[in-house]
Amino acid sequence: MLLTTRGAALLLVDLQQRLVPALHDGGTVVARAVRLAEAAQLLEVPICATEQNPDKLGPTVAPLAAYPQNVVAKTAFAATGAPGFPTLLPPGTREVVVAGCEAHVCVLQTVLGLLAEGGRAVVVADAIGSRDPANAAAAVERMARHGAEVVTSEMVLFEWLRDAAHPRFREVQKLLK
Repeated sequence: MLLTTRGAALLLVDLQQRLVPALHDGGTVVARAVRLAEAAQLLEVPICATEQNPDKLGPTVAPLAAYPQNVVAKTAFAATGAPGFPTLLPPGTREVVVAGCEAHVCVLQTVLGLLAEGGRAVVVADAIGSRDPANAAAAVERMARHGAEVVTSEMVLFEWLRDAAHPRFREVQKLLK
């Protein structure tokens, strides 16, 4: 039941220059996504990202742009419907930790697509957002109802670490301050 770094990937969904400023509490969403990306990098969890119609919505926001090892541009709302999706996640990925926007559109459709394919989809509630918080709340409820696990960024970090004796514990713990 606990999250693990083995077979996991962090998926950053559409955290782009023209989308993030429109989000309710977008700064917090990006900060939590950065926390996840920094921890993933320290713990060697692959980081992937999608960009919705990047010619119009811009690239991934600057605080996150350097983290993904693989970025797929898409026009489909669900990343799972994008032509590049089969190569987005590393082979053998069994658990996808999802952050991004908008919660009720691209995040929701991506998570439902991952679940339909039999994967473990983990939605990081404090690292997803929508323009209207009611849409984000409804999306979280719907994703959970269909089998997604809903967690917080701190839950992810401590489950990836498992133990205060982990050699990267202090570095990851600093991400929480």
